[in-house]
Amino acid sequence: MKGHFRALMILTGLCCLPTILVAQFNPGQGSYNAGIGDVNQGYMNQRAWVVGGKVATLDGTPLAGVKVSVQPTVAAEFRVLTTDFQGRFQTTYQLNAELSKDFGVVLVVNQKGYQKAQAVVDYNSVQQNRAIPITLREAKSDAKLLSQDEMMAAVAPRLRKLGAADGLTSKSEKDYARGVEEFLDRGRSDRALPSLTKVVAHDPSCVGCRMMLGLAELDSGDWDGANRNFSQAVDDVRKATHTKAGEKINAADAKLGGGRPEPALALGVMESWRHQYDRAAAFEIEALQYAPQDPLALQEAGRAELLLQNWDTANAFLAKAESAGAGQDTALLRAQALLGGGNFDGANVEMMRYLNGRNIKTMPLTVREVWSQIAEKKKIEVVYVKEKPKANDPIDYLHRPITGLQDFVPAQDQTPLAAVLTEAGKRVELYFRDFPNTVSLEQIHQEKLSRKGKIGATLEQKFHYICLTPTENEQLEFTEYRADLSGEKGQPQGLRDGFMLTSGFASASILFHPLYQADSVFRYLGKQKIDGRDTFVLAFAQKPEKARMYGQFKMGDTSMPTFSQGLAWVDAENYAIIRMRTDLLKPLPEIRLEKETTDIEFGETHFKSIADGLWLPREVKVNVSWNGKNLLNKHTYSDFRFFNVGATQKIGNPKEAGGTTPQQPSSQTRN
Repeated sequence: MKGHFRALMILTGLCCLPTILVAQFNPGQGSYNAGIGDVNQGYMNQRAWVVGGKVATLDGTPLAGVKVSVQPTVAAEFRVLTTDFQGRFQTTYQLNAELSKDFGVVLVVNQKGYQKAQAVVDYNSVQQNRAIPITLREAKSDAKLLSQDEMMAAVAPRLRKLGAADGLTSKSEKDYARGVEEFLDRGRSDRALPSLTKVVAHDPSCVGCRMMLGLAELDSGDWDGANRNFSQAVDDVRKATHTKAGEKINAADAKLGGGRPEPALALGVMESWRHQYDRAAAFEIEALQYAPQDPLALQEAGRAELLLQNWDTANAFLAKAESAGAGQDTALLRAQALLGGGNFDGANVEMMRYLNGRNIKTMPLTVREVWSQIAEKKKIEVVYVKEKPKANDPIDYLHRPITGLQDFVPAQDQTPLAAVLTEAGKRVELYFRDFPNTVSLEQIHQEKLSRKGKIGATLEQKFHYICLTPTENEQLEFTEYRADLSGEKGQPQGLRDGFMLTSGFASASILFHPLYQADSVFRYLGKQKIDGRDTFVLAFAQKPEKARMYGQFKMGDTSMPTFSQGLAWVDAENYAIIRMRTDLLKPLPEIRLEKETTDIEFGETHFKSIADGLWLPREVKVNVSWNGKNLLNKHTYSDFRFFNVGATQKIGNPKEAGGTTPQQPSSQTRN
């Protein structure tokens, strides 16, 4: 019985093989050998198609656990793959070579938090085992940048009508018209791709055709395909004008048929989406070589320079864009450039031009923020710039000799200043770059003092003090906030009882960051020994008309920006800032603020994953004279630890606090 069952199973297995593998019986040669030969021949008629690639974000970070759907363009199995920890995915299709000679796949990724991504791959036109990149873009676009829809609306209509002068042959005209109709008129970029791909294959020198294909790919979710076609178009234009990247061309070459501005313009916009603003600016400037009055290229060159904080250059490009007929957004960008450059009146004019009678309250958040910044800068201009200093202003660290410092050796000249600022700046830059999310124990002792210094009332409180830095952000950001010992976000009590709130000490050294040194005036005062350490003593004073970082003194719903002057003690060996003292740049009678003095003692703290120690605040004293009252806050910090933002603990991210604000002061050292 067992033998019969085995024979039956063998026969069944042979019958289930695909017909191309089934042997023909030949009595003269023997069926077994002939069958094996035909099976091998069947396998020889098959071909292995390897489909693989990598899923990553715009900055190149691989994404694990992402589902990638694979739909072959021939009769084959639909599959769903999952990326590994390096963002990779791969599968193999074993198909009949003759029937699958036009093999291709459509790869689609729908991942939460990202825009849909797609790649259409024709394996007859690409290298067999080439890894297919799939780039995911965040679902929420950056409001500071030109949107994809805005770029499409500005660039695509320029390419709607192409002809022989553009490199489009008569044979490709119908396919191009069909692709344009599907893409621009019917909004079906997926269906436009076959026609436009066919056109580019037949007319590879048609730069406008390749650009339209790239735009359709971008619209369908194929970032990488669009980037390849835009880059190829840029190279084609350079070849047509006999130039290389970064080279200038003469006017005659720029007018050649291939000298279109759209490839460099579009590639520059894509670089801005990747937050590569220097590359974005370079491409926009290249586009302007072919079309010096192109309003969009001028606008985007100005935007890139604005994001690089090159205020004057940005304003120059944006002014030309306005003259060339750019839209209202150019006025908003120019307002920001003028604001950054300290021209507050000009910024206000451009903001009014942008609003054009519209109510600021109905504008998007980014617009309202610029409006608020202009209003605050105007206030700064009135209080700090236009009002001349008074002879009896009590403190001037830059110009009045320092007294009372023990073991102090005055400077003979300013020669060491540049070197000390450079090295201290490097140290501060590393501090903010490598700073981990931390939590420490903060003890706050608050006092109300009489005019003669007698203590009237005190208050003791304890908090978790949390410092956070963003993990993925091209800009310098630093957040400090408090949580009570139970883990809930909180603020010190005592406002209603006449005490004061103070915060923001861990980021006090940001004035010495290379990005912000130009916002202050510095002076080398000399050397002093502090706790056995040799230090350089520097005086500094912020420039209100230039400063981008400043404090806020709040009283109820009223606030006033505050600027600092003071002293910094820089370690002569490692250039760490180990102590700072800051005072108001000038008293502010508008809010009855006479004095605000902050003394910060830093201590070196070591973390296992960071090679060098971080100099963090250990003790802080804040003295304020406000509205006839003297207030003193003492902060001490200890038990510094890493803070895991994603951990399951009650301490959470800060939220906006509601309710009525008491009419008592609060001060933040940095805005």
